[in-house]
Formats: sequence, structure tokens, C-alpha cells
Amino acid sequence: MNNNEYDPNAALFGNDEEIPEEERLFKQLFGKNPRRVSALSDLVYEDLEEMMKSDEIPEEGKMKFLFKMAVNSILDIIMESSPDDVAEEMSYALDSYLGVALTNQKYGVDLFKEQRKAILSVDPKKFENNEQYELALEAFEEEWWSIPQPLLEKRNPNDAITESMRKYGLLE
Repeated sequence: MNNNEYDPNAALFGNDEEIPEEERLFKQLFGKNPRRVSALSDLVYEDLEEMMKSDEIPEEGKMKFLFKMAVNSILDIIMESSPDDVAEEMSYALDSYLGVALTNQKYGVDLFKEQRKAILSVDPKKFENNEQYELALEAFEEEWWSIPQPLLEKRNPNDAITESMRKYGLLE
């Protein structure tokens, strides 16, 4: 048995230590991805391979078609495996994430990094106490998305992200 396989008898030999929540969550969300890739390959690869043999798809477009079909299959599986309310929330979160990522790519920036830099520029000495400082940080963090940014050609992040999402029909 390799190290990645589950041993149902591990607790019998003292290997039943609780894993910290952060580590457990990371393993569940990301650590299993290589195994998920293998499972998804077994689920969809043969069908995709068969489609790729079709003469109906121009040779120069086959790789992009393959990519789109694979990603579409994965998104379908994820959405179908989730309760409707969770799937809906996930779909909005994914659309927003794609909007930010596309905007970052278009302008060659990292909006979250830029926001963190701006927040760090807020001087805590200008506030009477920690509570006021924290409240100011929260307000600025939210407000930052509406402030025109030089790295976005003087556009504000919300507008730039909305434009990216609109281009792909992610706002409908």
C-alpha cells in the first residue's frame, strides 16, 4: 500500500490523531486533485478521444475543442454533484473569480495584491484606537474596488471586472 491510500485499520494502531482543520480542508479541496484527475479521466477520456477522431472537427481546432469539452464535463459534474443552492452560489463565485482573473490577465496585474498594498498604506497612527482602525480598513477594503486605479488605465476594478464578465456572458 502506498502512502496515499486510506487504511481503514489505522486507528487500531494509534494512527487516529486529529488533523488540524486547515490541513484537513486543504487536503480535501486540493490534496485529492491528482486522484480526482484520474477518476475524471476514467469517466470522460474515452468519449473525448472518440470525438477527437471525428473528421467534422478541423485539425487546427481540435486541441481547443478537447479542452473546452473536458472543462465543460468537469463543470457539469461539479454542478450536478452539489445541492442546487450550493451549486448556484459556486457558479456566481466562479464567474466572479473568472472576471477577476481575466481582468488581471488583460491588464497584467494582480488586483488582490494591489488591494493588499493599498490597505497596508493606511496608517494606524491616524486612528484613536484599534477598533476605529479596523473599521476604517474594512471600509477602505470595500471602497477600493470603486476607486480608479492607474494599473487599470484609470478604471475602477469593479468596472473592469464587469467588462470582463460581460465579454463572456457571465453577468446574464
